[in-house]
Amino acid sequence: MRHFLRHLGMIGLVLLLSACGDEIELHGKLSENDANDVIAELSSKHIEATKRSNKEGVSVLLSASDINRAVRVLEAAGLPRRTRTNLGEIFKKEGVISTPLEERARYIYALSQELESTLSQIDGVIVARVHVVLPERVAPGEPVQPASAAVFIKHAASLDPDTVLPRIRRMVSSSIPGMAGALDNTEKLSVVFVDAQAYQEQQVLVSFGPFLVPEQQLGSLKAWSVALAVGIFVLLAGLALWLRPALRHTLLGFLGRRSAPPAPGTDVVPAGERAT
Repeated sequence: MRHFLRHLGMIGLVLLLSACGDEIELHGKLSENDANDVIAELSSKHIEATKRSNKEGVSVLLSASDINRAVRVLEAAGLPRRTRTNLGEIFKKEGVISTPLEERARYIYALSQELESTLSQIDGVIVARVHVVLPERVAPGEPVQPASAAVFIKHAASLDPDTVLPRIRRMVSSSIPGMAGALDNTEKLSVVFVDAQAYQEQQVLVSFGPFLVPEQQLGSLKAWSVALAVGIFVLLAGLALWLRPALRHTLLGFLGRRSAPPAPGTDVVPAGERAT
């Protein structure tokens, strides 16, 4: 009987664990800071997520029923942020001699990455992209093409473009060679602001018995209901098996007292007669 109860308990435990739902990886190979930002943003929208560290970085895990909402939440927040390389990483010594054209392309790319990283530190900026064109002579004898830059800013509603525009133009024009006088020249330096579409909760209610519950919680509720029913069945089955020997022992003891012979020296009085 003990083995049977043990097996029932193990079955109930397995079903309870399976009712908790499977966790899937939402993002992987993240830095610790990026993973914390993702979890904090999801938590603000009441989506539970956990992180797991491995050799390749940090992974963010959550319930499979929350995957759709989580993707839309992070897309609206611009998370996780795009990984950028700095000047030191691009121009590190690798023992390979680069051509002037390759060096120029790498320098332009590194300059754009540095500017994007700096602009992303402004509160309210979700995505920042910078496209740089450095001064270049197309052909011998031709005039030098002037430097120019284009800046794209996707921002939250909390950012006021009119307030930060002068500072962005000043920073970009002073960071790119040949653009010192392009502060007020919109042909050489253009800045475009785009409002980010805020995440809007679209909760769909479905019937679960007499109740209306969010659609993303329906699967979990069904699993927990099955696990609860199985748990109650296991508990009742175990209780019945535990009480069964006790009831049998009590019944046998009661019947034994009724059928036991009288003690020596005790007169047996037939039914209907009075003892004298």
